[in-house]
Amino acid sequence: MKKLALKIVSVILILSMTGCVTVQPQCIDDVCSIFNEYPEWYWAAQDTEKKWGVPIHVQMAIMRQESSFIANARPPRKWCLGIIPWKRPTSAYGYSQAIDQTWRNYQKQTGNYLGSRCNFNDASDFVGWYVQTANRKLKISKTNSYALYLAYHEGLNGYAAKTYRSQPWLIAVAKKVSLRSRVYQGQLNRCQAYLPKKHWWN
Repeated sequence: MKKLALKIVSVILILSMTGCVTVQPQCIDDVCSIFNEYPEWYWAAQDTEKKWGVPIHVQMAIMRQESSFIANARPPRKWCLGIIPWKRPTSAYGYSQAIDQTWRNYQKQTGNYLGSRCNFNDASDFVGWYVQTANRKLKISKTNSYALYLAYHEGLNGYAAKTYRSQPWLIAVAKKVSLRSRVYQGQLNRCQAYLPKKHWWN
């Protein structure tokens, strides 16, 4: 039994690791190109939309801004005395750039304890969960990518306190996310009918 348990754990670890080695899509500004390159991402985004009611273009615009679809993305380290690599400003990690505490909250509330921030399926589900929470607690529409990004970046309490008002750069970024969301939506409208269909065994 011990050997079997060790094999199961090994398989789980291998699967979680392989979910973190996906190469960044070739064209991150074209959602049709992304989904043709990685059909499983499209299916994951579809599942998130069905589960949480968050449109695909909103999910993708948020992750595009947060990580540029780099699986193991982290904030750059600070430098001590200009020459010594120091701590990172936050614990943000993965496609969604979820910080440690928020990720733990997500795992606790969804039961996805084996989820990984560098796995696209889990990151997409996290974004769906977060947007659903923002919609429920802050009454932000699930299609309002501008306000959703502000709440995503500042946290629900920060958004409620309007901390973004003192950060013009963040407002500019949120506007960029909103524009990206509309661009992705337009692209999807043109190509979605031709994207690879999910097989019954997936």
